Amino acid sequence: MRRILIGLGLLLVAAAAGFFLFSPKLAEESMNRLAPTDQKISPAAEALHKTLFIADLHGDTLMWKRNLLDRADRGHIDLPRLEEGHVGLQVFSSVTKTPRGQNYDANPSNTDNITALAIGQLQPVRTWGSLLQRSLWHAEKLKRAEAASKGQLMIVRTAADLDRLLAARAKGGSVPVGALLSIEGLQNLEGQRANLDVLWKAGFRMAGFAHFFDNEVAGSMHGESKGGLTPLGRQILADMEARGMIVDIAHSSHAAVADILKLAKRPVVSSHGGVQATCKVNRNLTDDEVRGVARTGGVVGIGYWDAAICSTDPRAIAKAIAHVRDLVGIDHVALGSDFDGATTTPFDTAGLAHVTQALMDEGFSQADIRKVMGGNVARVLKAVLPPR
Repeated sequence: MRRILIGLGLLLVAAAAGFFLFSPKLAEESMNRLAPTDQKISPAAEALHKTLFIADLHGDTLMWKRNLLDRADRGHIDLPRLEEGHVGLQVFSSVTKTPRGQNYDANPSNTDNITALAIGQLQPVRTWGSLLQRSLWHAEKLKRAEAASKGQLMIVRTAADLDRLLAARAKGGSVPVGALLSIEGLQNLEGQRANLDVLWKAGFRMAGFAHFFDNEVAGSMHGESKGGLTPLGRQILADMEARGMIVDIAHSSHAAVADILKLAKRPVVSSHGGVQATCKVNRNLTDDEVRGVARTGGVVGIGYWDAAICSTDPRAIAKAIAHVRDLVGIDHVALGSDFDGATTTPFDTAGLAHVTQALMDEGFSQADIRKVMGGNVARVLKAVLPPR
């Protein structure tokens, strides 16, 4: 009997070790995929690409157990690939909760996939039961990466930081790469207005109000009620704008988007997604919503995955960008990859020259390509971030 118990114990230990060692990696490999494109990059596109300041408004890399400074054999973003893709600024989002059976139509708020991921990745115990602590852990991970990067990675918190980043990159080369912290859904406030200060002090400078479910501040496009901003949400919007925190409408319900665009006094972004005019998916923006973002002086970030552009062809990215340009002008469209966000894309961040090529093929001028690839994001950040 003792031998049987010992054997069962060893099996349980082996099973637990297998779970902690392999399950998170396998989960990520099954979610963040590539559907490689056969598009060829011309010498002209390659040459132009190397002169651009490139900014991506949304990547979920901090959710996964990877060293940001090392080239990974999975996923879409790490520092070596950011440098190879000539990315000047990457927005890193904090994902704290996703519902079981996640879908675009309707999700309850009472289940959570990220708890199992936090435990499986052996994150600090404080993150297992707290959404706020999960975001603070993501901020800590990015700070550690910056400290260990020997100047190759630079966290942007102020307009002055952004100016230093732009000046350094204007000298040539692919470093430093800027990093800006964002939040995917303000459920991490845990219903407490004061927690916005905690997140601000941790370095977060952008936030979306909702993710895949309704929360205490706003309804989600994918929630059950799909309501507008709550009274707390209205307070948080004013608090964010007073601090210099960028307001992101991605994933918010159409009612919440309407409320935000009505109340906003500073430029608003849609960090990642598409437009219904080129891809009729409920999470994509209507033309009226695109016009609303433009009226604030903000930008619409176009993603690269199927549900954003109804394709994984780089030309579909360019066509969505062209629609926003034709509707509201070239100053109001940008890149919003959703890399590492459980998406399948035609390239990883090292392959961003595919977007440059697609824009050239679509007839965009070099000046307009510079705006789309990063110039517009730099303008919005300078308008919203605190000066110092």
